[in-house]
Amino acid sequence: MKENIIYLSLLLISAILTLLINAYIRKSQSNNQLSRIFFIDFMLVTLWDVSLILQICFLNNPSIKPIWFDYIAYIGICFLPVSLLYTGRIFANTKIKFKKTDLLLVFVPILSLLILWTNDFHHLFYQQYSININECIYGPYIHIHHLYSYFCMFLGVIFLLRYSIKNAGFFSRQSLLIILGVSIPLIINILGSLQVISMSIYVTPIAFAITIFFISLAIFKFDFLKVAPIALQRIVDRISDSYIVLNENNKIIDFNQTFLDTFNAVSFDIRNKNLFELVESNKDLKINSNTLEKSLNEANNVDKTVVLEKHFGKINKDFHIEINRIESRGNFLGTLILLKDITQHNIDMQTIKDNQDMLVEKERLASLGQMIGGIAHNLKTPIMSIAGAAEGLSDLIKEYDSSIEDPEVTAEDHHDIAKDMNEWIEKIRTHLSYMSDIITAIKGQAVAFSEQTASGFTIKELLNYVDILMKHELKNALITMNTQADIDVNTTVKGNINSLVQVINNIISNAIQAYQSQGKTNENINFRIYKENNNIVFKIEDFAGGLPEKVQEKLFKEMITTKGKNGTGLGLFMSYSNIKAHFSGKLRYETKAGKGTAFFIEIPMN
Repeated sequence: MKENIIYLSLLLISAILTLLINAYIRKSQSNNQLSRIFFIDFMLVTLWDVSLILQICFLNNPSIKPIWFDYIAYIGICFLPVSLLYTGRIFANTKIKFKKTDLLLVFVPILSLLILWTNDFHHLFYQQYSININECIYGPYIHIHHLYSYFCMFLGVIFLLRYSIKNAGFFSRQSLLIILGVSIPLIINILGSLQVISMSIYVTPIAFAITIFFISLAIFKFDFLKVAPIALQRIVDRISDSYIVLNENNKIIDFNQTFLDTFNAVSFDIRNKNLFELVESNKDLKINSNTLEKSLNEANNVDKTVVLEKHFGKINKDFHIEINRIESRGNFLGTLILLKDITQHNIDMQTIKDNQDMLVEKERLASLGQMIGGIAHNLKTPIMSIAGAAEGLSDLIKEYDSSIEDPEVTAEDHHDIAKDMNEWIEKIRTHLSYMSDIITAIKGQAVAFSEQTASGFTIKELLNYVDILMKHELKNALITMNTQADIDVNTTVKGNINSLVQVINNIISNAIQAYQSQGKTNENINFRIYKENNNIVFKIEDFAGGLPEKVQEKLFKEMITTKGKNGTGLGLFMSYSNIKAHFSGKLRYETKAGKGTAFFIEIPMN
């Protein structure tokens, strides 16, 4: 009697403990598969405990057979091993998809219950029943029941241990708690079933209560139900990117320390909190709720990575945000939001852009400096000629004025004076036309690269522009340019003439400087225009010894110069991009060591 009171007390404690833990899990944990399977585990143990409590209470009632309470208790006993098997599977996979074949796992438990409930007719389960296991005489079927139950529990434990050891290590507290908790009822139950030790049927559920206690420690002390195990959590806490994981209800179920540090959040405050509530309450996480909701729906429904870039003004940081659906074998597990801090990257990119802008401006100013020299030389001659013509006109005006009242001056003399004046005017007009051409060409080259618009021009206009702009530089370097057009000069090229002139002039200037670097004068540059494969080809060839191999490897891929401090390397780099972007053409070269280099600009014909 005293012994039964002790068992009754322990079973009551076990039942109350399982109910309290279950209530806590349902309240504090997210409604995922793992928490739901634990709920089933605890309810089965509770059913087992309550049935045996009632059995003890009615032991002295001769009209109620003790085995009747086992009929109810065995609902928990039969299905608990299968439930533990699913507990291990779900823990290892976070979430599993149930199939029709899973119903086969409950076939033996259902069969066991049916055989137990009809035991009086065949005695396959018990030949003699007793609350003391040593006094029980088992039927042949109970061995099948025991083997299947131990097999299911063994597999469940293997799943639990394998995943826990893999992620947290064999000697982690989490793994040791699982081993210790599961070992106690297994060892006691096996020894009792084999009748190695004398024990009551009340010992097993009490032992399972101890298991629940240890698993509870794993749950609440070491975050057993968290997505990331202990060792993995330590790793993700050290990565520089922040992340959070949401469940299907947009509640935060996992995160790393970087996220907490970045957004001044506290672990207790954000776990199991709705993301949208957190965004509203945390000033550091201000983001448009509609945009966030739309992005989450797109990532989860379309199953693609949704990317956002967001500046959080409160902490003055820029983030590249990636939202991904997490799934395993077609099962939705949650949503991963990864926040990559790109603040320093953006600062570096802006610095690079500013430096590039400075280089472009430097190159542009250098080109303008060359053009200004050419302008000064090209305009000097016509201006002096116009000045001379003006002086000649001034003399003729004086002569004409003094001859008005001179009787010796005939009408023919007046006509001669007028003829001379007209000749001076024609000379002025010629020089003014030449100056107008120079100004037009220079004006085009002064326009910013990005502001150029597509139009059309003839080969003749192009040659005229090149001649005007390069004449001074060629003459000053004592270099002769041989121009040859094997194409109708009235052929129209689609595009902006100033862009193409800029590229051609840059290549000619490079050839001139290649000669100058070797101290060569009285050399030639060949400029030829011809048709090839429905392309108009502009070939600029020099004989300055060819390009070094190290320059060839990087010529069009990056900014590189052979001019030392006098060059920026932007010329050919931009020329290549210019021809490709604005003319849909190609810029290539051929070079021979010790001989020279030829550049080919290929532009498709209309």
